[in-house]
Amino acid sequence: MTTGRNGPDDEMPAPGTPGGPGQFSEEEIAAVTGPGPADSDLDEVEAAAIEEDSEDAAPDLQTSFEKMVSKSRGLSGDRVRTVIESVLFVAERPLSVDELYQATGITRELIAEALNQLSGIHRDGISGIVLYEVAGGWQFRTDPHSAEYVRRYLRVKPQRLTRAAVETLAIIAYRQPVTRPELEEIRGVDCGAVLKALMDRKLVKILGKREEVGRPILYGTTREFLEFFALKDLSALPTLREFHELTQEHREIVEKETQPVPVAAGTVEVLADPGFTKRMEKSAAASEAALEELEEAMAAAERTQKVSSSVLDAPPPPETGGTEGPKPE
Repeated sequence: MTTGRNGPDDEMPAPGTPGGPGQFSEEEIAAVTGPGPADSDLDEVEAAAIEEDSEDAAPDLQTSFEKMVSKSRGLSGDRVRTVIESVLFVAERPLSVDELYQATGITRELIAEALNQLSGIHRDGISGIVLYEVAGGWQFRTDPHSAEYVRRYLRVKPQRLTRAAVETLAIIAYRQPVTRPELEEIRGVDCGAVLKALMDRKLVKILGKREEVGRPILYGTTREFLEFFALKDLSALPTLREFHELTQEHREIVEKETQPVPVAAGTVEVLADPGFTKRMEKSAAASEAALEELEEAMAAAERTQKVSSSVLDAPPPPETGGTEGPKPE
């Protein structure tokens, strides 16, 4: 006699095998897979610590710096260069040698040598990242020849200054500390609005007040001014003699950059016209001839004046009133 599938002669499957009873009860499965606590309930739960500090006290910076100094003594020259390069790369402003020493613990002599090597590697026209010495420190900047492409990627406009701002800033840079009345006396116009704009851009700052009547405010340039114009310090400003010693090509570039307004339409064509040049030469010759005639007329007038003066200043002739001589007294 055969029995059914669930007959008493069939063996029961082991737990956990297909077709057999599960290892967990239905209540346990529902507790795990059921809806969890609401998000509002998590507000009262304290967050678990992901990172734990083994030391409760604050780190001893002096001890850490001493360890860094000791460690830096065993660095090779190439490793020193890479460390300085990394620190300068993440810096948001120019760093001096002292600041690099405080950050790395490397001796100032090795830092100066590394900077010299880096300035040879990252130089203008060779590398896309150029190392500049500006504002008393060192800073990585993009290559000036790539400025157009960098601005296009960043979608920023080039920073420009108006002619009035450049004039005012030049006076402050060369004659600082300077007061507003002194600025206006040199420029001949009011400088209040320009000064405010330069201070808003952090190119000019207040240095103090002059000890005189009214105590006028003294103005000077800022660190941002040096960074803006890529100057090491104020002594790097060009002198008037250097401008006169520029070649004609570079002088045209300077004058073009400082041109206040574009040339009026048609002016270049008029100046380039040969007929215009001939007319100007003819006009100049006529002016010289008229000037010579004027000089001759003035010389003739001067001679006439001298003759007239000699006649008027001549002594009167002696009186001839008869044959009688002078009466005795």
